[in-house]
Amino acid sequence: MSRGDDHAFMARALRLAERAVGTTAPNPSVGCVLARDGRVVGEGFTQPPGGPHAEIVALAAAGDAARGATAYVTLEPCNHTGRTGPCTEALIDAGIARVVCAALDPNPIAQGGIDRLREAGIEVHVGVLEAQARAVNRGFFARLTRGRPFVTSKLAASLDGRTALANGESRWITGADARRDVHRFRARSAAILTGVGTVLADDPELTARLDAGTRTPLRVIVDSRLRTPPTARVLASPGDVVLFTTASESAVRAFTPAQAEPGRIRIERVGGDERCDLVEVFRRLGALGVNDVWVEAGPELNGALLDRGLIDELVLYLAPQLLGDGARGLFAFGPLESLADRVELELDDVRRVGADLRIIARPRVSSARC
Repeated sequence: MSRGDDHAFMARALRLAERAVGTTAPNPSVGCVLARDGRVVGEGFTQPPGGPHAEIVALAAAGDAARGATAYVTLEPCNHTGRTGPCTEALIDAGIARVVCAALDPNPIAQGGIDRLREAGIEVHVGVLEAQARAVNRGFFARLTRGRPFVTSKLAASLDGRTALANGESRWITGADARRDVHRFRARSAAILTGVGTVLADDPELTARLDAGTRTPLRVIVDSRLRTPPTARVLASPGDVVLFTTASESAVRAFTPAQAEPGRIRIERVGGDERCDLVEVFRRLGALGVNDVWVEAGPELNGALLDRGLIDELVLYLAPQLLGDGARGLFAFGPLESLADRVELELDDVRRVGADLRIIARPRVSSARC
């Protein structure tokens, strides 16, 4: 097939991979397209953990038509046996003649798929639309290469950068369209993280409310002194919760949520005198297999995360209104003594969401303030 065909079929595989985002953690979201004589004979994407990988779904759809076909896979086919068998052997047994792979797998346990396919006499090409493939699984690559998830902080503010009135009132600064957009982002994330200040002020559920079948991400609360009320809605709503604290072991043992199901809430003590070690918080989330974290927190926690270089991306919703200089801001850090100390951002996307403006940006050098 031509280079153009390779790009077109890989682009289709990437669209399939996107459909699995938010459902596969700790596994990556992978898409696979099987093509023969210029037409698709089978395709699929990764199923939730324990289910078949993208290649297996595509092979099942293709049946005998897979023999002699080209497999377009957004990530290197796995070469190990976990909850499912190695995809490399399935591709070999099906008689696949050629494999086009977007990116190599950073997981050392799963690596070696490309070599195994070549040993079996299959022609393999690597690197087609690699940047796009890595972007689909940016959290997976972040966790495997640096030991912590990809962190996105969501903020909602007035046009003058205020998140709440001085008395704490903030519902609702942004409109219904922006709030629905937030739930879509929540559903794509493995975990939603907030601070105890937000729990005390807003009593949020932190669930992804799209439809009845939407998966509830892991909820994470940073609560150094274990001030989360036992009756908090985040503890009573469905799904697992992790609280990170520096409280004593006796305080942890005494903490009894009012409505929580047994074993659904875990409390982890992290280092620090009076504040949680945020670097350790994200390291432990990575160890739990969390690829992507969606942060919804106040200025204190957001400022601390930014100061430690732990925010990879900002999703900022700006409402067409002004709240004045007495209202609360976005980040608590500074004051800065020089403009050279400012945090510079690189804009990735700017668009209207209903009546509001959504800005997606990245700190240019996220580790500069560590």
